[in-house]
Amino acid sequence: MKYKDWLGQWLNNYIKPTVKQRTFEHYEDIVHRQIVPRLGGYELEMLLPSVLQEFTAELCGRYAVNTVSGIISVLKNSLKSARKTGFIDHEYSDSIQMPKVREKEVSCFSVAEQKKIERAILESGKDRLFGIVLCLYTGLRIGELMALKWEDIDLQRGALSVNKTCRDRWQNGQYIRQLDTPKTVSSKRIIPIPKQLLPYLRAIKRRSLSAFLISGKNGKNVPLRSYQKTFERLLKREDIPHKGFHALRHTFATRALECGMDVKTLSEILGHKNATITLNRYAHSLLEHKQDMMNKLGKLLQ
Repeated sequence: MKYKDWLGQWLNNYIKPTVKQRTFEHYEDIVHRQIVPRLGGYELEMLLPSVLQEFTAELCGRYAVNTVSGIISVLKNSLKSARKTGFIDHEYSDSIQMPKVREKEVSCFSVAEQKKIERAILESGKDRLFGIVLCLYTGLRIGELMALKWEDIDLQRGALSVNKTCRDRWQNGQYIRQLDTPKTVSSKRIIPIPKQLLPYLRAIKRRSLSAFLISGKNGKNVPLRSYQKTFERLLKREDIPHKGFHALRHTFATRALECGMDVKTLSEILGHKNATITLNRYAHSLLEHKQDMMNKLGKLLQ
């Protein structure tokens, strides 16, 4: 059997019924854009270690390590399924040698840049921009922010519930908002809201014509990409170097560590699977805090 023929069966019979639609579309994209053009013509039993390693090396020359890891993960999954179902007696995906994945250094805004962003938003009088401030003080991902409904925000208790995310989907010539379950099990969480933000949220809720926190004119839905563009224009107007929307989440985590928040608490607020992920990702942010602690200890020398 040709590998491309097996991949079609594997996607439809083994992946589509068992994963979220978004995950299936991601797998399908990798299969059709990356794997089939290069390996689809091979017979399954001819996908030998040398062939798989050559394919991996080609990917490493074109993409970042994390991207290569995602493609190879799909390839491995498909070949192991082919062996388990009896289409081949052996598969050699475990022989693939992957480059080491290094944690990317996160990019965040300085305190001065953060204050500039906050001041510009609060002075603008535009309610929908307040979602940017909320991300700076809760660490929400953009999909989580755009999926946030007023029913998810307990203003009396001062907490919000992250129980869904969203993405843009192209349908009938326009983008529509598609709600989905959170990124991971640990992404489903309750986040306390700093009390200083509550008066702003109460005022926005009174004026809101939508079930969602972030909405446009007359309560219309705002596409996720449109909100990202709004953020980019804000940075440009304020003469702040461009950073992606996710930098707001990194900024929250960095400020939290600078304020002395323990890593376990921060990990739970961010929705990480465990505190080790948080430590690895924000080790550089901890260094400055550690230096301050060591300098305080050094005062004993007197």
